[in-house]
Amino acid sequence: MPNPTLEASPLGDIEFWARPEDEREEFFRFLRDEHPVSFHPEPQVENFPRGPGYWAVVRHADVVHVSRHPELFCSGRGGSNIGDVPQEMAEYLGSIINMDDPRHRQLRNLVSHGFTPRELERLVDDVKRRAREVVDAVAPLGACDAVADIAAPLPLQIICDMVGVPPSMEQTVFEASNVILGFGDPEYVTGVHDLMGAFHTLHGLATELGQHRLREPTDDLTSVLMHAEVDGQRLTLGEFASFFILLVVAGNETTRTAISHGLWALHTHPDQKRLWMERYDELAQNAIEEIVRWATPVIHFRRTATRDTEIAGQPIAEGEKVVMWYNSANRDERAFDDPYRFDLTRFPNPHVAFGGGGPHFCLGANLARREMRVMFEELFRRLPDLEITEPPVMLRSGFIHGIKRMPCRFTPSAPERD
Repeated sequence: MPNPTLEASPLGDIEFWARPEDEREEFFRFLRDEHPVSFHPEPQVENFPRGPGYWAVVRHADVVHVSRHPELFCSGRGGSNIGDVPQEMAEYLGSIINMDDPRHRQLRNLVSHGFTPRELERLVDDVKRRAREVVDAVAPLGACDAVADIAAPLPLQIICDMVGVPPSMEQTVFEASNVILGFGDPEYVTGVHDLMGAFHTLHGLATELGQHRLREPTDDLTSVLMHAEVDGQRLTLGEFASFFILLVVAGNETTRTAISHGLWALHTHPDQKRLWMERYDELAQNAIEEIVRWATPVIHFRRTATRDTEIAGQPIAEGEKVVMWYNSANRDERAFDDPYRFDLTRFPNPHVAFGGGGPHFCLGANLARREMRVMFEELFRRLPDLEITEPPVMLRSGFIHGIKRMPCRFTPSAPERD
């Protein structure tokens, strides 16, 4: 791209997000150096009025500041995406991600039951079994799509197991998730009607499942949510459905994206792959954090100023929108030594890919870490010579740093049998 200027901000142009990654990074580096808090026009969304614009926050320290001060920057005024939540989508997006305390805290405490260390420990055997099954399915083939066949199945199956989605509906969840988080990419979404259709599909699945668990509870997370009480009242089916959509979409897509980027990064940095394979357990914790930083699956979230305040000396008026660009914060030279180096030994690694702290820190962060650790260990053990054969086909999105397809090959082997 030509020399960047603030006046020609491309952030709201979907074509900007189809440009090579180094060009996009150049613009964010320019913002970090010259305009760390800057005002930008909102993207135009089909059939919806254009919003008033927003303040872009691109440095690590400022993203953390906004994240950890919900009394100044809230989520409940119009939502956590750049544009205000349209009325047509409000019933689908009324989940905790778009709420503030105390209601946010009350509902988060309910769903967090399924993500405690004790509950995650119970899942370890299931995660390992599922990872073996994923590799068993591709091992005899010698080639596959690393996204659809390796990165996607494990987190999809685990989150569906947790909420009680039957295996017959997993592909429906997968396809609807692609549409919801693929807005802007014509392969997945040709108009708002596609987005509404995906929301409607998951809402209907959630409603049917919630009604069934009210009658016949099991030990899954849906049963917990449908029978729990908040201030003496149970969740409505609508409230549960919005929870459900958040859980199944975020619970499968972001981990899929991190695993996909990890496979590509290991392919393009073979020295790092060799190092990790030689010292897997020793480096696993640091390696997972570096892959998550490198991938930054969610590119941004928005908050709204609750009163007149400032960020890094820039006045922000009450009601103005503030967008935290996690991708930029995770490449901030002020927070990371040589941030454009993929380094599996990096420590400390204060990335904000799970959020910058505060009440909206990713509830599933530890589950994602567990799934990634198990998946890469299984791949190194079973498919050690896996290599990517074509560059990844990237999702065209300013919200999700997704990979759609990425062919790979490896020496075929027989499935393992218990």
